[in-house]
Amino acid sequence: MKLGILPLGRPTFDVPFAEENLSGMLLALDATGHEIVGPRELLFDEEATRDGIETLKAADVDHVMILQVTFTDASMTVTIGAAFDVPLSIWSIPEPRLGDRLRLNSFCGLNLASHALGLNYREFGWLYADPTGDVAGDLAAMLAGERMAGKLALSDVPETTDAGRAIAQAVHGQRIARIGEHPVGFDTCAYDKAAMRDLSGVEVDELALEDLFNLAKAAPAEEAAALRAQADEELTGLDEVDPEELDRSLRLKVGLDALKHKGGYSAFAIRCWPETFTEYGGAVCGPAAMMGEARVPCACEADVYGALTQMVLAAAADAPVFLTDLVDMDGQDNTGVVWHCGQAPLSMIDPDAKAEATIHTNRKQPLLYQFPLKAGEVTLMRISQAHGRPHMVLSKAEMLKRPMSFTGTSGVLRFERGAEQVLADIIASGLEHHMALAYGDHRAALRGAAGAMGLPLLEI
Repeated sequence: MKLGILPLGRPTFDVPFAEENLSGMLLALDATGHEIVGPRELLFDEEATRDGIETLKAADVDHVMILQVTFTDASMTVTIGAAFDVPLSIWSIPEPRLGDRLRLNSFCGLNLASHALGLNYREFGWLYADPTGDVAGDLAAMLAGERMAGKLALSDVPETTDAGRAIAQAVHGQRIARIGEHPVGFDTCAYDKAAMRDLSGVEVDELALEDLFNLAKAAPAEEAAALRAQADEELTGLDEVDPEELDRSLRLKVGLDALKHKGGYSAFAIRCWPETFTEYGGAVCGPAAMMGEARVPCACEADVYGALTQMVLAAAADAPVFLTDLVDMDGQDNTGVVWHCGQAPLSMIDPDAKAEATIHTNRKQPLLYQFPLKAGEVTLMRISQAHGRPHMVLSKAEMLKRPMSFTGTSGVLRFERGAEQVLADIIASGLEHHMALAYGDHRAALRGAAGAMGLPLLEI
């Protein structure tokens, strides 16, 4: 077989570590005995990736494999899938849970890719495996078409219950402010205003990032000072971050409060990067944690359906919720890791830990909260548009008492079903990369809410 490879990466991650892992992937691929064609270095941008595509086209390859070495958005993955009519596969890699930054975040790249390819009806095979392990058999199976993502069937719309009807009524008529557009290649965060209204009765107002930035800049000094005092009570290490960037970050919370008061918003979906860092100069992650604790959900990356998901779960749980990424699955340990930069509500902290003030690992600006999540039963939910089918995805897990896996706010959980089975279902479902998490088992109420909203159900 003539196997074409395209190693994707982003320079904001740990490039030396990525290159080390790429070397391991290339060694494993060379050992397959197939003719390996294509670039053997990380492709960091669109131009380099398109050059790689042309190389594979000229070689008339039999199979295209994307090496998902670090996180990337799905824009080039979709382009690659459309450029070839030969089989497509994606190899993503885990990284150690060492309590440090996410050095690769490769799994999230696979997650975005599976959703985007599903929306585009592009079949693909996949593998999530350490290149230094025994991967020969899995690589052979993937190249033989035996590890295809597939497509999960949905269950019927559940019966409506009184509790479910109350949840649907609680969100009906509420308003979400979408601040800025979702990043390119984040098909997981796309939405349609009319479809959102028809589904939930929720209205969406589309605001510009400058609306938030201008309010933050004009925030009264005493309000920013009051937030600094609140953060001092909640976090250690506040004096170790840049004071001017910290002030700008806290002022975003003042701006969000002002928008909430003026527009009557129940939730926000915010384009949280890169402009908050590159144009404004402070992270919105810490303010999002504060808003979440106050039961005003904030969704990263302008994920409007993520905001709606949080509103529904919060109504079911009557408690703060956390919109999180699943960033690792370990079949041997039978666990997964949920994480986000630093925006979990403070009430979710492990009681034996102290919350710390920190900076964004890629952008190096504050304010982010940092702590491990507390142990306990949790419900995960997403109102999904995967494969173009609106439905509810529901899961239950146990958050374990474990050391912090990665910087920011993260937790280690064990699903009711095995980690490997849940992982396969996540890829086959085309699930978006954001799920909402709340403590407690709220599945019965949410099933009823799915019925009240006319949503088919998928339990994983």
